[in-house]
Parts: sequence; C-alpha cells; structure tokens
Amino acid sequence: MIAGIHPFASSSAGIYPFASSSNEKFANVTVPGWGWPLLIGVIAAALLVDLLVFHRKAHVVEIREAAIESAIWIGLGLAFTGVIAAMFAGQGQAGQAAVEYISAYLIEKSLSVDNVFVWAIIFAHFAVPRQYQHRTLFWGIFGALVFRFIFILVGTAVINRFKILLLVFGLFLIYTGWKIISGKDKDTNPNDTATMKLFRRFVPSVDHYDGQKMFTRVNGKRFATPLLAVLVIIEVTDVIFAVDSVPAVLAVSREQFIVFASNAWAILGLRALYFLLSDMRERFVYMPHTISALLIYVGAKMALAWRGFHIPVALSLAIIVTFLVSGVVASVVANKRKGYTKPHN
Repeated sequence: MIAGIHPFASSSAGIYPFASSSNEKFANVTVPGWGWPLLIGVIAAALLVDLLVFHRKAHVVEIREAAIESAIWIGLGLAFTGVIAAMFAGQGQAGQAAVEYISAYLIEKSLSVDNVFVWAIIFAHFAVPRQYQHRTLFWGIFGALVFRFIFILVGTAVINRFKILLLVFGLFLIYTGWKIISGKDKDTNPNDTATMKLFRRFVPSVDHYDGQKMFTRVNGKRFATPLLAVLVIIEVTDVIFAVDSVPAVLAVSREQFIVFASNAWAILGLRALYFLLSDMRERFVYMPHTISALLIYVGAKMALAWRGFHIPVALSLAIIVTFLVSGVVASVVANKRKGYTKPHN
C-alpha cells in the first residue's frame, strides 16, 4: 500500500473511503459516511439511465440531441456544486469546498475538449459508423472514471507526502502548455502507436464490424472487432490526458472527494460534447491557446505553492473563467470574420 493511502480511513463522521489528508490552504473537510456511496450511486444511476433509456438502441446522434444532452450533463455537473456546499456547510467549509469543486470542474471540462477532438480522429481513422460510436464511448467513459479514481487517489497521497512534486508537476504542466501553443503537440496516426502494434500482435482480430459487438465469431472462432481496438486506444489516450489534467485539478483542490466528483461530472458529459463538437474543431481556433494558458497558469500556481505562495482558489476561479470566456469569444469573432455558418443536421 502506498504511504498516505487509506482505503477505509476512519473519521469523526464514521467510516468512509479515501479520507483526505487536507492542506491548510485548501478545504479542510471530513467526508460524511454517506458521501462516497451517494456520489458513486448517482454516477452509476446516470450512466444506466443514459445507456438503457436514451441510447438503448444504436442510432446516429444528431446535433440537436447532442446539444440537449450536453446541456443536461453540464447542468448536473454545475448543480452538484450545491451538493458540495450543503455537504460541508456544517463544517464551515461550504464556500471554500464549492469554489474548489467548480474550479476543478471547469479546468477538467476545458482540458477535455482536446479529448473530444482526438476521439474524432480515432473514429474517422477506423471508419467507425456513427450509430456505434456512443456505445464505444460509454465503455470508454466507464474505464476513464476508474483510471481517474486511481490517479486522483495516488496523486493526492504522493503530493501530500512529497511536497517537491508540486514543483515537478507544476513545471510539467508549464512545459505541456508550451508544447501546445508552440505546435509541438501534433496528432499521430492511431495505427502507428505502440498500443495498436501490441494489440494486433496479441489479440486475434477481424477488419469488419459486427454491429456494436466488441467480439464476433468467424468459423466458430472468436475474434475482436475494430471496436475493441478503438476502445483500447480511447482508454490509453485518456490515461495520457489524465497525466496533464489530474495534476492541473490538484492545483485547486486536494480533497479527493471534491477532485473525483469534479472529474466524474466533467467526463460524464464528454460523449454528448463529442457529438456536438467533433466536426467543429476548425471553428475553435483559439481553444489551443486557451488550454495552453490554463495549463501554464495552473502549473505556475502549483510550482509557487511549493514555496508556500498560495493563490486563493476564488481568484483562481476568476482567472480560469476569464481564460475560457476569452477563448470562446475570440473564436466566435474569428469565425464571423471567416464567414462560418451554423451546422445543419
């Protein structure tokens, strides 16, 4: 077991998983015994409703449907700010916890836009029919939640134990932001990745699709369909993105419950966001600049925290919102000058 990680640490509120080792500059809270079960239960219920009610049958998700679902997911994510505030109000931490949650949510949501565009490249490369993409992303999101849970668990523990990692992660985020803005962070061919080479070497596969199935049978033998390869690549890319996004979120909160909740709600809405934005990458001309600025800022914030200089989370939230609004407005203005029109179904 990694030092500082207690799967079932006790508190004055009872027994709950993954107790936070709090930092005096961040929310100092005790997660109630019902906190984690509530969060995991709500996430599981949302996933089941989405899969079994709205997307039970494979179909092409049109822009109108994607826009409505995106609004619902974003609304749920923002509404959970109230749950966070109510949960810790009795501990006098309602405001601090709520600001940390919404700051972490906005950072994760903005950084996830790159995830959406990478998915578009992967689906296009493997010519995945649009009606099968949602089910693939469902399992991709499920895996992402598991991996993020592990990353956050380990990340908070090692940062609380080894403060020098604040500097290491901070410099890494600054470097990543510089790579994006300098154009050194280019897309690669999915077939050229080590992941695909290993997959093809060890997993018997066919080149044709069989509906939404990950496996099919040919002459009585079981083979993986291209959807399984796509799912594996999506999971690997999410792990890579998590290396950037988790340290960035830890710059504004160290409470594992708050960090995971913000990540979960941001990730849950990515499928709808993908169908809304996948064909509009060229219209977000200033999004790379926005992401770069966010990474450089949170990297600098984290590096400065190593020397004891703490930027208030409320001020960080204002800076994050300013970056996001500026990026969107600048992109809209640029699109009008280029004469882009609204997409049609």
